[in-house]
Amino acid sequence: MTSATLPATGLPTAPPPLRRLGAKDLAHIPGETGWPVVGNTLRAVRDPLAFTNAMHAKYGPVYRNHLLGIHGVTLLGPQANEFVLFDQQRLFSSTMGWAPVLERLFPRGLMLLDFDEHRMHRKALSVAFKSGAMKSYLEQLNRGIEERVRRWIKGGPQFLFYPAIKQLTLDLAATSFIGDEAHLHSEEVNRAFVAMVAAAVTPVRKPIPGTQMYRGVQGRKRIIELFSREIPRRREAGGEDIFSQLCRASYDDGSLLSAQDIIDHMSFLMMAAHDTLTSSMTSLIWFLAKDQKWQQRLRNEAAGLYTGTQSERTRALSYEQLGDLPLTDMAFKEAMRIIPPVPSIPRRSVRAFDFGGYHFPAGTQVSISPLFTHRMPDIWPEPLVFDPIRFSEEASRGRHKFAWVPFGGGAHMCLGLHFAYMQAKCFVYHLLTRAKISVPEGYTPDWQVWPIPKPRDGLPVHLAPI
Repeated sequence: MTSATLPATGLPTAPPPLRRLGAKDLAHIPGETGWPVVGNTLRAVRDPLAFTNAMHAKYGPVYRNHLLGIHGVTLLGPQANEFVLFDQQRLFSSTMGWAPVLERLFPRGLMLLDFDEHRMHRKALSVAFKSGAMKSYLEQLNRGIEERVRRWIKGGPQFLFYPAIKQLTLDLAATSFIGDEAHLHSEEVNRAFVAMVAAAVTPVRKPIPGTQMYRGVQGRKRIIELFSREIPRRREAGGEDIFSQLCRASYDDGSLLSAQDIIDHMSFLMMAAHDTLTSSMTSLIWFLAKDQKWQQRLRNEAAGLYTGTQSERTRALSYEQLGDLPLTDMAFKEAMRIIPPVPSIPRRSVRAFDFGGYHFPAGTQVSISPLFTHRMPDIWPEPLVFDPIRFSEEASRGRHKFAWVPFGGGAHMCLGLHFAYMQAKCFVYHLLTRAKISVPEGYTPDWQVWPIPKPRDGLPVHLAPI
């Protein structure tokens, strides 16, 4: 068991205090503030892509906006993505960008840390995604996914895919991240965590009794209680799950990560691994259900990894075979291009900066849009067409590195992206070698795009065993 070693640290350095900007501070930037109080929020939430396209057509790739009570700017395109995400000059705070949405429920998760402190904690968490640990997770994924796919098939041909995959990814995250300790991996943990995730995006931001935010805050209290009780035992016993590894991570001076840091990182990692992966796998299955030719290509690729003499019990995907699924890899990337799991990414500038011919004061709320970039027709011809070959080596040559950013980029590139690929490949492998999935002719789901895409009708599908 490998433990992380971090530099000895004192108290975190807080970002400099910045006042919240008003409309006058950004009046020199083209754009509009919308209605009093609500600004452009209703238009943007109703159809984020149509709103962004309209603003881009009217004002160009740099415009000011007023969303969720915040006056800020949107920067569009690959160059903007690189400027904000790569952030060579350390201009942009992820902490202050995400805090309005996540701080109450997932405080001090990795995405809510900046600069040196972020790098220090990222080093601790990276231990949990080394190859030895990943092999252990894959064993659990194989067992959990195979059992669940069998259950789906036995349950009858018609079912709603989105709620089913949402429950599966939550169960898999609990097993891989927390382990199978019966007294901790329980329905109570799942209920508390689901309440926290739902509260993160609820319109009512104060924990008033009876509201979703109140239930989320209560869920966090319960998670803190359960994890705090378990940390001392995990530090003694060890284990290959992420929770156990973080319980044994240490700083350069030999001191262990604090219990609160462990809890905050665990809560955030489970949220990130659950919600965004649920969205990405749902969009992938939708495109494969609609495009039977690509579904069959992925089925043939998966079936080629085992021989006909193998029994159902031993039909597991090995860690070494993950690289032998290039078509599945490309299809997953293409699904995340058309429907990125995080449609927009917020930051807040800690200093004044210049971009696109404009000057922006310190404290500017900045948003970039993977959803817009992923559908730019000059980069992606026929952008709504599902075409995984776009991600072949030849087709990718010469494309801007920040034209595809479903996992973010720069220092805050998603730490668990390889875990996401592994789980998606394992899922496709088990599903398509056991069933054919389809949707009615002419059916198209109505997608709720913000804050994380999902089909409003749950994506009804038909499963036929093969």
